[in-house]
Amino acid sequence: MVHAEGVRKHFGKVAVLQGIDLTVERGQVCCLLGPSGSGKSTFLRCINHLEKLDGGRLSVDGAPVGYRQQGNRLHELKEREIARSRRDVGMVFQRFNLFPHMTAVQNVIEAPVKVAGATRAEAREDALRLLDRVGLADRADRYPAQLSGGQQQRVAIARALAMKPKLMLFDEPTSALDPELVGEVLDVMRQLAAEGMTMVVVTHEIGFAREVADTAVFMDGGVVVEAGAPRQVLGDPRQERTRAFLSKVL
Repeated sequence: MVHAEGVRKHFGKVAVLQGIDLTVERGQVCCLLGPSGSGKSTFLRCINHLEKLDGGRLSVDGAPVGYRQQGNRLHELKEREIARSRRDVGMVFQRFNLFPHMTAVQNVIEAPVKVAGATRAEAREDALRLLDRVGLADRADRYPAQLSGGQQQRVAIARALAMKPKLMLFDEPTSALDPELVGEVLDVMRQLAAEGMTMVVVTHEIGFAREVADTAVFMDGGVVVEAGAPRQVLGDPRQERTRAFLSKVL
């Protein structure tokens, strides 16, 4: 589902990604772990072309996101085409990014109506089903300011799912939440994983990674330091840098 080969990204003179190689199979959950500034979120944003690559190749379901392959060269698509190519990739951000002037159900139906061309009635029916799926059927007509952080993040997950994505990206989805609200968001993510959704998750929730991930990837300094099954990477890491990081967060 995701294949990265030599992915590089610079911000000015700072090399944020220095040649990332990573493959995520269909139906797998991949958790990206590492200290702040290691390049995890930048790599996640490269997957759906929120950040442009400075080198390497990155594809989702066999096709480069944001680019068209012509011979051996990649040519960047126009913005409208890029938006179309992102439809198969749902993304949940750290800070929810809900529209504050829209209710929960209105937030969920916006993209299916405006982007996918669904009728408002169809989109509302699907949105109510998704809100029920994330445990918020009784909050459909509430505005974001009337919801807790955990509830807002669950609305954001429902909004991403409304486009029926093949792949879900989560960028530290619980880091902005009060500790007692973290569990309700992780429960929804566990449910998605159990249903076979392909997911790439940037997280500091080591317990979640150990329980749910098929692959744990430890990044530092813009490179993949160690990757493998969670029981190996988290339980018996081979690299000293991985061991040092885990000793501070476990």
